[in-house]
Amino acid sequence: MVNEELPATRRTPGAAVEARAGDSDREAVAEQLRVAAGDGRIDLGELEERLEQAYAARTYRELDALVADLGGRAKTREQSAAEEVLVLRPRMNNMVQGGRWSVPRRIVAETKISLLTVDFTEAVCPHEEITVTASTGLGHIRLIVPRGWGVRIDPSSTNTGNIVNKASAQAEPGAPTLTVIGHPRSGPIRIKQRRRG
Repeated sequence: MVNEELPATRRTPGAAVEARAGDSDREAVAEQLRVAAGDGRIDLGELEERLEQAYAARTYRELDALVADLGGRAKTREQSAAEEVLVLRPRMNNMVQGGRWSVPRRIVAETKISLLTVDFTEAVCPHEEITVTASTGLGHIRLIVPRGWGVRIDPSSTNTGNIVNKASAQAEPGAPTLTVIGHPRSGPIRIKQRRRG
């Protein structure tokens, strides 16, 4: 009886699978590059070259290499989302931003005739400072914050007689501070704080 050996399966030692980047990851790095060019850290020719490489990149390693000398790493989709500006603009109907949601560093809230409510009480907030730029026409804006948060009205706000802040100005240790830049016209901006329990 002849023993026939089956061919051994070949494995390349040390071959690690690299994490693949998605379109949103490439776009996040492109934005980092644009900011760097705006700051004067890279010139326009280098920006164009790196943008081309960013949009052609397939892995996070390739993206990291494009921003390594700019003091950063390629941001993940979650990190990019956390830095986005949330824009809330109801048209005709009332709008509520509430429940479980992730709070970005900046929120733009604008309403012409509708009621816009931004409820932070169940939101996840990884930031110490949040800025809300709020403006109204005939409609009004209501901001609801949890107990412990601090809310201050920025000095650049206009028509402050139409801004009513019933929240504490001082945040408790570890809690976020919300800075409101308010520009109400006829409709008010009202800020209230949830009570415990």
